[in-house]
Amino acid sequence: MPRNLLDEPHLHPAIHEQVTNLGAAVVHNVQAAAASNAVLVVGMAGNFFCKRARRALDAAGVAHHYLEYGSYLSQWRPRLALKMWTGWPTFPMVFVKGVLVGGASDLQKLIDSDELKRLLGV
Repeated sequence: MPRNLLDEPHLHPAIHEQVTNLGAAVVHNVQAAAASNAVLVVGMAGNFFCKRARRALDAAGVAHHYLEYGSYLSQWRPRLALKMWTGWPTFPMVFVKGVLVGGASDLQKLIDSDELKRLLGV
């Protein structure tokens, strides 16, 4: 079942452009990075789970690209735009070949089951 989003007839015309373009630059940046890197971790400073995901990839010998958007008290708007775009509520957001696979614990399950290697074709 798709996520419920407020449809256009229920947006006042005065705010339509603002809603449409909310976080467009950060979303575009993450889309481009996900398309050009086999594994992308999107995170934030000071978040243990972001560090855990990166350490798990390092331990598995999997190269990855990392994008960081602020900390708990900074850059919350770009992170909010990413949450709204993906529907994923937490960080990190891990992408494998452009597909969001979840967060740190989801990534660890993929590593433990060798599913990550299969997804990467190794």
